[in-house]
Amino acid sequence: MSGTALITGGQRGIGLGIAEALAAAGYRVALASRSAPDSAEVGAALARLGPDARYYRHDLTEIDGAATLLDAVEADLGPVTTYVSNAGVPAKVRGDLLALQPDSFDFVLGVNLRGAFFLAQEVARRMEAAEDGAYRSISFVTSVSAAMASPERGEYCISKAGAAMMAQLFALRLAPAGIGVFELRPGIIETDMTAGVKDKYTARIEGGLVPAARWGQPGDIGSIVVPIARGEMAFATGAAIPVDGGLSIPRL
Repeated sequence: MSGTALITGGQRGIGLGIAEALAAAGYRVALASRSAPDSAEVGAALARLGPDARYYRHDLTEIDGAATLLDAVEADLGPVTTYVSNAGVPAKVRGDLLALQPDSFDFVLGVNLRGAFFLAQEVARRMEAAEDGAYRSISFVTSVSAAMASPERGEYCISKAGAAMMAQLFALRLAPAGIGVFELRPGIIETDMTAGVKDKYTARIEGGLVPAARWGQPGDIGSIVVPIARGEMAFATGAAIPVDGGLSIPRL
């Protein structure tokens, strides 16, 4: 076994694509999300990942539960060597920036920033204290929206821009300990969360929006996390990696 990977929101979509890639590379995989342990999506995810995968119910907004989550993962699978901060929520409603309501703003930032920060903080403390010599990494899955503005979902863009800075801060703090920190910025990825806008974006992709001329797949992000986890990109700590088929490249 290569180590233990913890992925938030790993039971579906991008998170599951990352979990599958890490499981195939020999990692013990821990999934954490708010989904019920007996839900169909959790059962399906564990069936796909195999016997070395475990699921833990965890709400990122309950920051006092971070230590309890990590204690459980360590007891079952060993200390976390790879952490992927993937779980996030979209804007409650897309609409005019001038009509954005505090409840949606607080909800999105409460998960995507506050919750993500304090779980990463607990992971980082334990990684820094580890003395087994294993390479360790933290990857923050943000979005092209960290830099590309969408005024109809301002709270989401703000949360992802903040998460981009969070990755930089952790990278600087943990570099002396040899812990790699990376930011992954997915573009238009085909998941159940984008199913409702598939026809709209398919037409735009075919019209040239994405230079690679296709939807992104969860496995596209997973394929990048594996070399990060193995330490093959260790000296690139702090890097923000677009995973968007060229979507975010400025064009005339």
